[in-house]
Amino acid sequence: MTDPKNSNASEVPAAVQTGNSADAILRRLATRAMGLTGADIERIVREARLKARRSKRAIGYEDIEDGIRGHRPPVPYNLRWRYAFHEAGHAVVHHALDLGPVRGLNIDTGEGGYNLVGFHAWATDTRDWYENMLTMLMAGRAAEQLVLKRVSSGSGGTDDSDLARATRLAFDMERTLGFGSEHPLLYRPHRDPGTVLDRDPELAARVHGRLEAALGRAAAILRRRRPTFNALAKALLEAHAMDQTAVMDVLAGGE
Repeated sequence: MTDPKNSNASEVPAAVQTGNSADAILRRLATRAMGLTGADIERIVREARLKARRSKRAIGYEDIEDGIRGHRPPVPYNLRWRYAFHEAGHAVVHHALDLGPVRGLNIDTGEGGYNLVGFHAWATDTRDWYENMLTMLMAGRAAEQLVLKRVSSGSGGTDDSDLARATRLAFDMERTLGFGSEHPLLYRPHRDPGTVLDRDPELAARVHGRLEAALGRAAAILRRRRPTFNALAKALLEAHAMDQTAVMDVLAGGE
């Protein structure tokens, strides 16, 4: 994190200058910064650099981490618990289905939780892969139902939410990907699935049935892996943000 206009060594975080696990530090900062915009991060780094200069020392990653935390409003404890279980649910199911690495989790945003996951390219584009994706997308809601006995609107509400993404995916399975339960060979795309679903109750029922099946499957996985699920949620609640190493330590410990 250097200033391109003045990239002398004193501007590089001290731990990175000494080669002290530079990759790990950058991953930790990236995890902390989930949900922030580029402008937010630029401002935080600028303020951290100014703070270090005033103290007549090199900037450290702690300055940037403190800046990120200071940029976010405090999250009430009960909300952090909900966010922690929700994101832990996604992570446990993602790992259980071997979809790819879980690169980070964050519940310190004040706007819900974030997860950063990767996917194995070799497993994509099959029916099983799409069904696994639906299961992972529904896992946050399944986690809330399992632990809290009620769900929040955190799974929906926006076009990039879990429910929105899952609905579009289930819609595409029925209409464009060749996995539909009726006329699977017909390619019938549409830019606004919601409009189509409102007009076609039978299609809506099939799409909803896929989502219900995925929700039930996610819940079953979380019940089977309840100790790991609980351990990850607790660790995330305490840490607020976890990078890939920290997440995998918990997930691997439950195997």
